[in-house]
Amino acid sequence: MSRTRFAAALALLAAPAALANPVDEIRPDAPELAPYGTLPIGVQTLRFVNPDQIDVLAISGDDIPRYDRELTVEVWYPAADGTEPGGSYDTVLRDGQTQVTLTGRAARDAEPAMGETYPLIVISHGYPGNRYLMSHLGENLASKGYVTVAIDHRDSTYSDQAAFGSTLLHRPLDQRFVIDQMEALESHLGSITDTSAVGVIGYSMGGYGALVFGGAGVTQASTEYSWGTPNGLLTQHLSGSESHAALIDPRVKALIAIGPWGRNAGFWDANTLAGLEKPTLIMAGGSDDVSVYGAIRSIFEEARGTERHLLTFNHANHNAAAPIPAPRESWEPVESLDFVPFEHYADPVWDTVRMNNIAQHFSTAFFDLHLRGDVSRRPYFDLIPSSDDGVTALDEEALPTDDHTYWAGFPDRTARGLRFETLAEGE
Repeated sequence: MSRTRFAAALALLAAPAALANPVDEIRPDAPELAPYGTLPIGVQTLRFVNPDQIDVLAISGDDIPRYDRELTVEVWYPAADGTEPGGSYDTVLRDGQTQVTLTGRAARDAEPAMGETYPLIVISHGYPGNRYLMSHLGENLASKGYVTVAIDHRDSTYSDQAAFGSTLLHRPLDQRFVIDQMEALESHLGSITDTSAVGVIGYSMGGYGALVFGGAGVTQASTEYSWGTPNGLLTQHLSGSESHAALIDPRVKALIAIGPWGRNAGFWDANTLAGLEKPTLIMAGGSDDVSVYGAIRSIFEEARGTERHLLTFNHANHNAAAPIPAPRESWEPVESLDFVPFEHYADPVWDTVRMNNIAQHFSTAFFDLHLRGDVSRRPYFDLIPSSDDGVTALDEEALPTDDHTYWAGFPDRTARGLRFETLAEGE
């Protein structure tokens, strides 16, 4: 083989590797609202600095040092007509070191769309995680007319994971601060962002932060844990306190909490969860042993101050719905971890793309309803609890008959393995 042909062959072999980590896949059997919308997408990386914050990592004794807390965010948004789709994200694996490239549909630094404003959605990762962990939701919702902003929570990313007490304190504060910063943007991106209608998506510790931010203050006992936030500083989020009441934001209209952590460790009880005041959609794996599925059900049952839903992926563990598909590089062991990084992203029972598509479907319906007031989305939540019990009954024109109970938006045979429950405010 000639040198030229050999080089060409190598290029062909290398090409698939560059496209091996897509975050934008939509299965042919995806539910109705999962596919990307019609709007082109742009993406920008921004950095915000929150001055004079408590530096949990530097606490020694009774001193409370403070610092300027820098947060890096990724912002997806509807882009100007004619924007060409496609782009990539350079990031690291769960080990905080291995470099990987993800591919998607957003064009880097594209000009934002003109003439409209779009509701804001804040995306908050787990501990540890990073701003790309739920990039499938960031891109997908932006294509449907939302500005989505995913946060790298300091002291909680793959590269800087540190004392857990910092995450406990700062998670809801970061979420509130990023909304403020997006509202204050003087750029074209700021001009299309509507911060009067905000949603929050939180996974695991991001879900903890979202629920605290949404009105569920923490228990007194959780402020005293020796392994938690030191010096009683978590009392800032104590249920019934003035500081916690001041945190709750009227701009936030709805929450999605995926595998929310905290009830399993006593950070809430029935009394404190009753303070949750934002409509909430909880997604969870039925076998979650990290946030513990039974504890997640308690959140659903005890948050009586608002309407809430619980979507369960039967037999899935803690990685249900939220993480992107495991990057190909994560399939190999690394020296710095005692597990294969793949386990951080994937589920042994469920296909990740399928879970992502289901999450995209329900997130679209939920935010369209609560941030846009689109009541036509209500039928997507009027479901029989067990999808396995659904019956497909159509007439000669393929329209549902009175006997049809299959989940709205799901093609026949594609909703199996799911459970959906709703409780109204007060129930």
